[in-house]
Amino acid sequence: MIAVAGLDLTVAAGECFGLLGPNGAGKTTTIEILEGLTPPDSGAVEILGTPWRDGAEGRALRERLGIQLQETQLADKLTVEETLGLFRSFYRRSHTVDEVLALVELEEKRRARVVTLSGGQKQRLAVACALVSRPELLFLDEPTTGLDPQSRRQLWEIIRRFREADGTVLLTTHYMEEAERLCDRVAIMDHGKVIALGTPRELIASLGADHVVDFALAEGSIPGDLVDVLRAMTGVTAVRTGGDEGGGGISLTVVELHRALPALLTLLQQRGVELSLLTTHHATLDDVFVALTGRQLRDT
Repeated sequence: MIAVAGLDLTVAAGECFGLLGPNGAGKTTTIEILEGLTPPDSGAVEILGTPWRDGAEGRALRERLGIQLQETQLADKLTVEETLGLFRSFYRRSHTVDEVLALVELEEKRRARVVTLSGGQKQRLAVACALVSRPELLFLDEPTTGLDPQSRRQLWEIIRRFREADGTVLLTTHYMEEAERLCDRVAIMDHGKVIALGTPRELIASLGADHVVDFALAEGSIPGDLVDVLRAMTGVTAVRTGGDEGGGGISLTVVELHRALPALLTLLQQRGVELSLLTTHHATLDDVFVALTGRQLRDT
């Protein structure tokens, strides 16, 4: 089975580049190839202008990288301070323990054992281990998966500060909001291939509309000609059926919500059709993924 097929990516110095896609899309395999952990079957990989090689050249390149794996297993019985001291010893140049504790705001936990940390604190410690070497390029593989909203935002702030210090970030995520907030550019992956590439704003603009209207019909089934009528409505750029709402679910991508919504309600009233659900939201990267694949990003 091919996990990654024919990717062609360039990440510029100083940018935050995101690989966005569902579980199994090939994000982790891609990032592990870039990190030098998994050799590619074919193709060329250059990191910071240098191809991966064994020996001293490979070690010199690794010293310029910070890597946070999708699952980081740290020694439970070590303290936070001892853990960072251990990772610091692997590099010729590094932050002091005090400096990296301040970067991730774990000063008050310096003498706490790893086993006592919360999920968010453990994740910040994992990122601290990646930052201790003063990296030029930081790899983050789904850094906020499973975290509560507060912990997620704390990690976003750590990433933002690293960027402000001219660091380059390559992260994988399946959180649309995370990609939209953090990333200068995003590659949307599916089945090992890049299916869209651009800034979050460009990708969302490719939908040709700013809003999405999701609704479901009370009787469940959709009248035969309703979809064609909806497609003909002014301001509607796309219609999708069978969405999250079940068999009677319909999603409309619309340009002017304030005009499209009253027109939709009038149409359904004229048809004598009742709604069981109606929601609206600004178009997101998830909607881009749905438009490209017909599937929800989080549900695949």
